[in-house]
Amino acid sequence: MNKDTDLIMQILYLVLLCIILVSMRGFNHRGFQEKLLYIPYEVKHHHAYYRIVSHIFIHQDWAHLLFNLFTLYFLGEHLEMLLKMTYGEIIGGAHWLILFFGGGVFATLYSYYKHQDNSNYRSLGASGAVSSIVFAMIICNPQMELMIMFFPFPIKAYIFGPLYLLFEYYGHKKGRSGIAHDAHIGGALFGVMYIFLINFEQGVAFFKQFI
Repeated sequence: MNKDTDLIMQILYLVLLCIILVSMRGFNHRGFQEKLLYIPYEVKHHHAYYRIVSHIFIHQDWAHLLFNLFTLYFLGEHLEMLLKMTYGEIIGGAHWLILFFGGGVFATLYSYYKHQDNSNYRSLGASGAVSSIVFAMIICNPQMELMIMFFPFPIKAYIFGPLYLLFEYYGHKKGRSGIAHDAHIGGALFGVMYIFLINFEQGVAFFKQFI
């Protein structure tokens, strides 16, 4: 492993470590957690722009945190490897970081539009960022097999992707679940768009799965 690889791996694992430590502190100090929540009202009316990113580092509980970390562990490293193989260590690692943080930020746009004047709306978690990573991986490797929670059989990624989006859209329209389905969809869309941006041919190849 060369020095560039060491540097990128250290950055990626540092991000994950920060998410774990910040989330754990938030579990025991709700006041601390409140300061980092994504609150569109605070962003608009009090210019608390840091909340657009800070919410990625906190989670509601251990189940919320571990689900995101579990997904990142299995798909995030695989995507990182593919990006580095294609673009090199530094550029590939940079693409991974852009997908993660860009997905997390993009995932806030709809809720900002809808809730910017609602002082009671709050959201938290890295789910939008994780969705970006997942869908980028789906575009890059549509034939890999993935599992849907509570569904015991693996299915191809190019089938998993649309089914996931339909599920999230249904959850969003139904509402009252306490889950930011719109953030999951927003993160997923960012992941797809970013892969199209950096590798249009790869994006086209994905959609050929349906022809």
